Amino acid sequence: MTAGTRAPRLDLPAAMTPAEPSACLRHTGAALSWHQARARAHRLGRAEPLGTEQLSVHHGAGRTLAEAVHALVMLPGFDNAAMDGYAVRGVGPWKVIGRVLAGECAPRRLGSGEAMEIATGAAVPEGTDRVVEYEAAVRGGDIVDASTSGRDHVRRRGQYVTTGQCVLPAGHPLTPAALGLAASVGADIVTVRRQSTARILITGDEIVDSGVPSHGKVRDAISPVLSALLKNWNVTVDGVRVDDRPAEALTAAVDDALDRYDITIVCGSSSVGPADGLHDTVTAVGALTHVDGVACRPGHPQLLAQRGRHWLVGVPGNPFAAVVAAVTIIEPLLTGLNGRDLSVLPSADLQGTVRAAPQATRLVPVHLRGQQAHVIEGAHPGYLGPAAYADALAVIPPGWNHEAVDLLSLTG
Repeated sequence: MTAGTRAPRLDLPAAMTPAEPSACLRHTGAALSWHQARARAHRLGRAEPLGTEQLSVHHGAGRTLAEAVHALVMLPGFDNAAMDGYAVRGVGPWKVIGRVLAGECAPRRLGSGEAMEIATGAAVPEGTDRVVEYEAAVRGGDIVDASTSGRDHVRRRGQYVTTGQCVLPAGHPLTPAALGLAASVGADIVTVRRQSTARILITGDEIVDSGVPSHGKVRDAISPVLSALLKNWNVTVDGVRVDDRPAEALTAAVDDALDRYDITIVCGSSSVGPADGLHDTVTAVGALTHVDGVACRPGHPQLLAQRGRHWLVGVPGNPFAAVVAAVTIIEPLLTGLNGRDLSVLPSADLQGTVRAAPQATRLVPVHLRGQQAHVIEGAHPGYLGPAAYADALAVIPPGWNHEAVDLLSLTG
């Protein structure tokens, strides 16, 4: 899709037609601004971090360090060649007296005017002044010569890391490179935050799990998109359909999930319509509400509540609005639970037609092209088409006046 074009449009069943903005904003709670909600979710999670476990560096991918990694060895652990070539001492020409490969030790110390052929990573012989790379060397028989170079091509012991140095602080995500770094300084085991768990509760009599929905019914699009997001955020997740009428059925399902999972996510039932009973459920299960409505479009009816060390999140029943709620509440909460800092969002200039809301933050799907974000037209709370083609969501603050906007990645 080219920037600025409209995502493929589908004819939506009546049940999927987005609600009028005025209906979305009828909410009994005091809505937080989008930035306030995001920051509060993170702060609350940071105050109640997940427990810890120890894992091999071979199995820690995607986790977050609960304890810092300190170097058990220097890096490099010995002076070694940074290039294939000749370890030399003094000025040339030099007489080649041997060869050193990686993992070997030089047979003896170099004397002035002597050289040893050497492989990258091999320990340089004692007395080495520099390594002459093959490309700069001229060899005839056992004599090699080269012009003077400004670089010695020797990686010195402890040049990168010294013993005891902190190489990865607590709260650092274990990316592939971080795991390799931990191994390179001698770590076999890392102490990490345990993997969080989540249950998604799908409500609504109109929802069907598979096949072509009949008139008045709609396919469940929320659990697939939320499950994928949660797995990207390193969460073990399962989903289940739950009746929200009578109200006791939803309450029982939430009560059970709060006992068994770190995060319980209720899709739908979070607004104030005749079938929305999540607020009564929050009271019935003894949870404390921290966020009750967010001043953003789409996704106003978001909820975050807490019971002990377990969390209840209410997201809207429209699928794109649910994605907005996930990046507004769930991702920052998980970031805090894992002991990580809330990242500073990248920004870009916004290209395309979009209007700021006077009192709410808008989140709009965009393509990224260099330093610019291009609006994908056609976004609606109940339609995932533009989001499916987007690289990120642009965060457009109230009263936006064409300044650069923050970006939330949708691609991992």
